[in-house]
Amino acid sequence: MKMRSVLHVSILSAVLASIVPTFLVAQNTHCVATANSLTAAGWRAPAAPPSAGGPLRLVQDISLPGPANRFDYQSIDPVRRRLYISHMNAGRVVVFDLDSSRVVGEVAGTPRVTGIWAVPAHNMIYASAAGNHEVVGIDEQTLKITARVGGVRFPDGIAYAPTEHKVFVSDESGSADVVIDARTNKKLSTIELGGEAGNTHYDSVSHCIVVAVQTRNQLVAIDPASEKIVARYDLPGSDHPHGFTIDEAGRLAFVSCEGNGELLVVDLRTMRVLSTQRVGDDPDVLAWDPTWRRLYVASESGVLSTFRVDGSTLRALPEIRAPHAHSVSVDPRTHRAYLPLEDVAGKPVLRVMAPDAS
Repeated sequence: MKMRSVLHVSILSAVLASIVPTFLVAQNTHCVATANSLTAAGWRAPAAPPSAGGPLRLVQDISLPGPANRFDYQSIDPVRRRLYISHMNAGRVVVFDLDSSRVVGEVAGTPRVTGIWAVPAHNMIYASAAGNHEVVGIDEQTLKITARVGGVRFPDGIAYAPTEHKVFVSDESGSADVVIDARTNKKLSTIELGGEAGNTHYDSVSHCIVVAVQTRNQLVAIDPASEKIVARYDLPGSDHPHGFTIDEAGRLAFVSCEGNGELLVVDLRTMRVLSTQRVGDDPDVLAWDPTWRRLYVASESGVLSTFRVDGSTLRALPEIRAPHAHSVSVDPRTHRAYLPLEDVAGKPVLRVMAPDAS
């Protein structure tokens, strides 16, 4: 048991070193959310690096196992250098090695898998098996399902609060966020949101869990310690906000709206909408490259929108179009973008793209 604890500490340290900017490590250990801010008073952002890279170019298409049907969310484990992909309508999780660029495994028993999130500190991958109304825990070493948490109507997006060792899961049709103890893999609570849950993310600066409540056009802040809603923020101009991602250092949230194909840029210091951008119809999954300050928005309509972010200004780059290109992830080490496509000449592929150097 002692050896396992040492391993967990080592892995967590590696995670922090590889994906968490230095300024985030010594931040608040309690949720800081007021009626008009998700940033502590007096907090100062470090100087943001300039955005980098030009338009995306194709690196390669890699064959994926399974039938030619729908994929959903993805999650990168920077410690093991793996990409986990939800092959939703195949009911499987695809395991892809980022360094060798090959598929190294599949996990069955995850019907209609949607959300997925790797938690290296616990050697676990959490996946939303919506077909079984449950969240499953997959051991990262054995790729075996070792935990199941049921009673979730439609589990979707997943986030992890590291200080509390808690997993938060969007229950979309259940209008709630479900909380799971990552140490015991037992359900702790169900937080009623008052509307359909969009995606869920953890913000290291405010130390809050943030949820899009799509039928109320709001972002909601949850204190991961108390498991209570502590603030609600209206999003003027939004229509069914489902997906979002956070630029923690720049204190921005990028929120995509399924109803009107708009992307909102929200200042997390004031919770005001700074600007809107047009993206593809029915935007779904977003990915953020914090080092090169590049934002990707993948839409159900088959459009991948790419932006360079200078300060709080978004500069659009040429769109990429591919059928069913509604899921995207980005490797922060190599800056490569990954798009699982369900049907290219009758087979599923992982399209790997990289920014032109500029």
